[in-house]
Amino acid sequence: MVFPLSWLLEHAALPIQYRAIIEVAKLGDQLPASYANTPYYCRSAVEIAVRQSYDGTWNNAMLALPTKSGSVDGIGSIHAVRRLLEFGWDKDSPAVAQARRSLFRLLAEDEDSAQLYELQPKPGKTYEPELKSHLRQLLREAAGATLAQAGFESDPRVRGIARRTLERITDYLASPLAEKPWIRVGNQQVLAAEASPPSLYALQMLAHMPLFRNENYTAMESLYEYLTRPLPRQDPIQIVGKKQVSVPLLVLGDMLPHRNAVDADIPMALAWLETMARLGFLRRNDNWSKMFERFVDDCGRDGVWHPHKGTTTPRSTNSFVWPFFPIEQHAAGEERWTDVTFRIGLIARLSGRTIQLG
Repeated sequence: MVFPLSWLLEHAALPIQYRAIIEVAKLGDQLPASYANTPYYCRSAVEIAVRQSYDGTWNNAMLALPTKSGSVDGIGSIHAVRRLLEFGWDKDSPAVAQARRSLFRLLAEDEDSAQLYELQPKPGKTYEPELKSHLRQLLREAAGATLAQAGFESDPRVRGIARRTLERITDYLASPLAEKPWIRVGNQQVLAAEASPPSLYALQMLAHMPLFRNENYTAMESLYEYLTRPLPRQDPIQIVGKKQVSVPLLVLGDMLPHRNAVDADIPMALAWLETMARLGFLRRNDNWSKMFERFVDDCGRDGVWHPHKGTTTPRSTNSFVWPFFPIEQHAAGEERWTDVTFRIGLIARLSGRTIQLG
């Protein structure tokens, strides 16, 4: 497929230019070593970095989203680090390096209530043990995914959380509960407390750990079969202790079953396809391949993507997608199409397609 590198170098933000050259075009060995500094000139990335607290966190939070659109006010540490990594920052850059301590501590299953960050109960209130466990698991998997993306696959602490997470998922998939995880509460169907499907963060963590996946081939095959199941119509709500808790980050089946799902949330569709490509699943699945092919078909002869309908820049309300999309900060002119164009090229490269530079 045609990857419009020249066009991206003319219109895209610095991080997209850098990643297009390094990760898609694979031209890094032809550039001076100083080119590695390119992502650090991005104003949006620097704005995130300078807001980091002395303890390496942002706003004493982990999964908090910015308080308003177009701003980084109130951002949580996991989202901040993931965002910097998407901007092309290295794991040893000062902001990411300083944040690692708090992320690694989350992996240690520290029972300190402060380790729940913004998810801890309000003063004067307490959580049931089941809810505490649920929230800690979410934070551990999100921290593990972030550290894996940063390049810490070989760290025993990251391998430990990956192993525990994969064991929990495979135990669930091997149980009868995986076929019928729903129970009736009142007039609605909700996930049973014992149900333990994978989260988006668990998938992201595994996606960035190729050696670990090779060591656990059988478990990954079971996971692939699960991800191809039809997505249930029930809302993602689970019984946790005595409460019914919304669990939008849990994956209950194929999240990209048809074109309507793509059109409804293009950034999330791209995030899913990229994750599946990194897991090695995209080429094996005819349906996902067709969904990706549709993105390719929407690229012109020059390789530049334009929306199938309308001229609006794609947006998403999914919290998982926020660090991922958009990297480009300008929503006018040709810049509107740089994010999707870059992602299409990246997914193509990750899935083993031949790339023709344009």
